[in-house]
Amino acid sequence: MSDATSTMSGTSAKGWFSLTSAALTAVVVGFASTILLIMEAADAVGASPAEKASWAAALCIGQAITTLILSWRYKMPIITAWSTPGAALIATSAGAGIDYRSAIGAFLAAGVLMCVTALFKPVARAIEKIPASIAAGMLAGILLRYSMGVPGAAIELPWQVLPLIIIFFGLRVWQPFFAVPVVVVAGLVLAAMAGAFDAGCCSFAITQPVWTTPSFNWPVIVGLGLPLYLVTMASQNLPGFAVLKASGYQPPVVGSLWVTGLGSIFCAPFGAHQLNLAAITASIVTGPEAHPDPQKRWLVAWPYLILYILVGLAAASFVTILGSLPKPLITAIAGLALFAPLLGSATAMFKEKEQIEAALATFLVSASGITFYGVGAPFWGLVAGLILYGARHIQSIRQFNG
Repeated sequence: MSDATSTMSGTSAKGWFSLTSAALTAVVVGFASTILLIMEAADAVGASPAEKASWAAALCIGQAITTLILSWRYKMPIITAWSTPGAALIATSAGAGIDYRSAIGAFLAAGVLMCVTALFKPVARAIEKIPASIAAGMLAGILLRYSMGVPGAAIELPWQVLPLIIIFFGLRVWQPFFAVPVVVVAGLVLAAMAGAFDAGCCSFAITQPVWTTPSFNWPVIVGLGLPLYLVTMASQNLPGFAVLKASGYQPPVVGSLWVTGLGSIFCAPFGAHQLNLAAITASIVTGPEAHPDPQKRWLVAWPYLILYILVGLAAASFVTILGSLPKPLITAIAGLALFAPLLGSATAMFKEKEQIEAALATFLVSASGITFYGVGAPFWGLVAGLILYGARHIQSIRQFNG
């Protein structure tokens, strides 16, 4: 019996429940919170309704398969997702007159660039050496913005959000493993009771994949494909590696870039714009809430695979259903689900006394929400933290030699 098989068979029913509930939360939060942005991006490049559904399905199935490959291979919870900042970038390209086939060519180019990055081992080694406290500071800054949305959501939608807050913190005291899944289910029930879903939005049909032969337009590749690669690398992959480091894992940088790069290439003709390491949703499944044993958390890839394939097969229907949820409710569910990861990363960022200053700077910049040259705050938070860390390290060497 292989180690993987023995690990699966040796996992208790309670362990599988916590893994499945974590995966379910990651799927609901990841899909519901940004799928409408994906649809905006698809509209911006002139995708038809069938192509939009295929785009969503390709992303879901692609990230399900790449998650299983990476988690199985490295025995750690390596969760992949679609590039949210990449979708925002594409959504702003409507004024540039980019057609769908040219956009597909740019998506392929971005995937190729990700694979090329995997060939340069110095880049991978540099990422692997990022101090854990700085990585935790960046993650805490990212998560803070989500959890801070809960009070505002409670004011906007008190009769649906306040019960979720009470349920969540009540279960955190008595049954923490059940807190997040119960909140997700309760949120859907409350939305249904409030009339958020009508009969038309609850019909299901299998989503048909639509192949599109790419058109390689160099101005579009340079103007869209290259920025898509850069923003995904800076705003998605680096925070994704940080999540793993903050949770005590050593991320396989080269392998992750290869798998997500090749996955992006294979899925692009069906509409997927870019696959990458997850950051926000990954933080839901990499902590003790997913499983108390860090060596068994990689098993979350199995329920994640099944759930996202199901969502992918019914992508067109789920786009309609989740689009019916009130935005404050989605904000509240996401913020509550990320409370425990925020608590863990905030604790980890202050663990090393000599790195507190750099970690705090990383946290503040990452939480600021700034965008500079099209790159989001997490990347610039990492830059600020590393500069301070490097300056302190150089000063310590000088004092030692002096």
